[in-house]
Amino acid sequence: MYKTSKEELQFTLQQLDQALYYHEHWLAELTRTIVCRLPYDPSDIAEDSHRHCRFGKWCYDNPPTAFREHPTFIAMAIEHQRMHQLGARLLLASTHDPLGLPKDYDSFRNALDRLRLEIDTLKREIEDSLNNRDDLTGAENRVRMLTKLRELHELVKRRVHPCGIAIMDMDHFKKINDSYGHPFGDQVLATAVRHVMSQLRPYDSVFRYGGDEFLITLPDADQQITEAIIGRILEKLAVSTDKPKVISTTASFGITQLEPDVSVEESINRADMALFAAKTSGRNSSCVWNPSMTHRLDGD
Repeated sequence: MYKTSKEELQFTLQQLDQALYYHEHWLAELTRTIVCRLPYDPSDIAEDSHRHCRFGKWCYDNPPTAFREHPTFIAMAIEHQRMHQLGARLLLASTHDPLGLPKDYDSFRNALDRLRLEIDTLKREIEDSLNNRDDLTGAENRVRMLTKLRELHELVKRRVHPCGIAIMDMDHFKKINDSYGHPFGDQVLATAVRHVMSQLRPYDSVFRYGGDEFLITLPDADQQITEAIIGRILEKLAVSTDKPKVISTTASFGITQLEPDVSVEESINRADMALFAAKTSGRNSSCVWNPSMTHRLDGD
């Protein structure tokens, strides 16, 4: 789901819980102001009132980098702003227009419910991502991989948008493990996946397919866009590891598109055959599946 580390997801979840606490405190004060007919805080009726509360300062002024373009986070920010606008109207009605108070209250409560729904959705998405992460690399594990691919395949079949997939395999990874040990090899894998995530869009995903192989999903990407994204990853991939062992390694990629009349399993097989072609042609490259590829042999 999110192209960020497990630690960053955990930290963001803590921030969200803290922001939600501040929101509930603000709501309690707003309710007390209206019920007890107290003077309202001028910041609560300002045009940018959504930026004055502590939830808003986190959401708009200092949002988590990995979430700034994520649809659920954006929807939450929009609902938070709308709720504040309706809250300002409710405060003014409670002072100047008592006849309009029930209608304004209902509008405010509806906005509040929509905001809570977006907050709960974001929390569940983060928790789900945390529960389905590979502890070593931060990539999603393969438990959800087929489910995600089938969801994307349904969108392809309904002509909602195209979707590219790619399988990445580290070049000569066995030699790295044999030469430097498995802990060092683990460090290489984790560094490589962090690099891949840094080059992907917010809605792209990386799954640990097995060993040193990773499957990348690229929704709303036709073949040209898919090749461009993978090309960007290839161009900048140079996994440097901590001293005293400083090395660089490369990866190979097999690319294909999800097609309406081709099963998810066959699409994975096509990407795997394209990966084999990339490796046999010299590694450190990508290859797009084509019908002439009819088999896949095992190879490092």
